[in-house]
Amino acid sequence: MEKTKLWINGVWTDANDVYALTAPYSGETIAEVAKASVEDVERAIEGAHKAFQSFKKTTAYERAEILYKVVDIMRGRKEELAKILASEAGKPLTTALIEIDRTISTYQFSAEAAKQSMGETVPLDAAPGTKDRIGYTKRVPIGVVSAITPFNFPFNLVSHKLGPAFAVGNTVVLKPATQTPLSALVMAEIFKEAGLPDGALQIVTGSGGELSDTLVTHPLVKKVTFTGSSAVGLKIKEKVGLRKVTLELGSNSALIVEPSTPIEKVVSRCVGGAFGFSGQVCISLQRVYVHESIYEQFTTAFVEETKKLKLGDPLDPSTDVSAMINPNEVERIKQWIEEAKAAGAVVATGGEFTQRTLTPTVMTNVQPDMKIVCQETFAPIVSIVPYQTLDEAIALVNESDFGLNAGIYTNVLTDAMKAADEIEAGTVVINDIPTFRVDNMPYGGVKSSGYGREGVKFAIDEMTELKFITIKTTI
Repeated sequence: MEKTKLWINGVWTDANDVYALTAPYSGETIAEVAKASVEDVERAIEGAHKAFQSFKKTTAYERAEILYKVVDIMRGRKEELAKILASEAGKPLTTALIEIDRTISTYQFSAEAAKQSMGETVPLDAAPGTKDRIGYTKRVPIGVVSAITPFNFPFNLVSHKLGPAFAVGNTVVLKPATQTPLSALVMAEIFKEAGLPDGALQIVTGSGGELSDTLVTHPLVKKVTFTGSSAVGLKIKEKVGLRKVTLELGSNSALIVEPSTPIEKVVSRCVGGAFGFSGQVCISLQRVYVHESIYEQFTTAFVEETKKLKLGDPLDPSTDVSAMINPNEVERIKQWIEEAKAAGAVVATGGEFTQRTLTPTVMTNVQPDMKIVCQETFAPIVSIVPYQTLDEAIALVNESDFGLNAGIYTNVLTDAMKAADEIEAGTVVINDIPTFRVDNMPYGGVKSSGYGREGVKFAIDEMTELKFITIKTTI
């Protein structure tokens, strides 16, 4: 059984306490993980601040080369990294390999972005009475970034914090999810091998509830970037003060399916968007609004495609859907389904539980106020709802506290543009599922889905300060 340590100032460091890490699918203990104390976190932040004083002076070329080396190392270890991910997160191996590919891509985008951080000249003589002056802007690193990441994409969501931060010369204290520390810790040795200076990356594992206050309020922390639940994000927002903050929070992503949609061409894609990684994805397809004229046809096809999915061991390459992250989450969603059924909802397929799994589940005859509709399920469950007009469908999509990604399938251009204008979401995806994301696009939400944007270029904007410099050319 693996025994981990903290990564502080470029050295593996013992903690005074540990916790057992269990595999989501088998329940077996797979590691004994170091549990950081507040004092450990303080030392990590102070070390990151000290490292920043020299790291911020490195050249864009030097920082890009470090990130390119990370890319090369990860390519050579891709199978190994995917198995770590499958083991600790319960993510099917085929899906884990896709995540590793995306992570590599994110670090490559970051390496390229390191050389593209630019300012602009400002024509000061445009103001009356002003001449003989030059003005220009530049982006400068802000210092120590606290990064708090979730379990569902433990490699790629970490890369969206580390890559942009290092690209511009910031240092990072990373607190990964308690369920997925191994994915983060292996990146310590990869960055070390790639030449990242000691102290630029600090990794503290343990309880978010015990450590987050220090990570968010320490005076040397200049930026907090958090991906997780809306409830936790709100607490962070209340404590963060004047520090910069990016909050990528929850959602209950919706899709509109218009009558012009060729169902046979999209249903498999929709099923994948609903049940990938057991629906434990911030932009997992949760609500499908289908025009009444094709509702029965679409629902039948969706149910039949769902029944083809194989539930099993994440390390089995043939597995499509595996365990939820822990038994408590299974029990929660079981209660939500039972509440919905008691109020008239129908299980069209699925709804079968073990202690650790839920079969992919399709619900019909649901109501907007049911938890499985209006809250974030974070489980392999999707609701299919008929509608009469596009205005009604858009209103149903917007009848949500969330607004991360939403989508519409239609072959009518004017309807697509209407949806793009009127849907309240950070991203509107036309002719694809809301689960679509590539790693250089701006990504983030509105309403309770948070604010700020990730996607390497856009994250860099939020991890730097805009400095203005002006020179008077004559004295």
